[in-house]
Amino acid sequence: MITRTASIPIGLSLVAGLALVAGCEGEKPKTKAKGEVSARETVGKKAQDVMNLPDALAKGGVVASMTIAATNPLTQAGDAYKTQVGTIGMMAVQNAINVRNASSIQDPKPLTYDEFMTEIFKKGQPDQMPLGQLPYYQEYAWDEANQKLVVVEFPKKKADYQKQQDKKLGRE
Repeated sequence: MITRTASIPIGLSLVAGLALVAGCEGEKPKTKAKGEVSARETVGKKAQDVMNLPDALAKGGVVASMTIAATNPLTQAGDAYKTQVGTIGMMAVQNAINVRNASSIQDPKPLTYDEFMTEIFKKGQPDQMPLGQLPYYQEYAWDEANQKLVVVEFPKKKADYQKQQDKKLGRE
């Protein structure tokens, strides 16, 4: 007789990891108090904006590492998801820039933030670039000096949200 006891913990870990990534589907967003940080849905959602890198850095952001660093098996799936969403977004932008540069009759010139938002991201247009939504503590930013899209992480937002959750759940 063959038993499958080894697959039960793995299956539970995968279900728990997916639950962390997906969040609660049925809950309605509550109005947040001033200064309160709220999480946002990411799975199947699209980013609506790209920040200018100097502005993002001035607001306390740091360029995010695009490696999967989670050691906890329950959070590893979520870390892999957010890392891959950011990487795919950066690759899509680089591809769009390569197409723009290849189709230019003149020598391609560097993109300013405003040119990037108009020509590549196409903010507010029907064919706006579909970048995947990042977690609440990360945003996309245009690095004009290096001519590439980067992911910026806001550690203060992440810490504030953790404090809120600790207080809310009595872990304080």
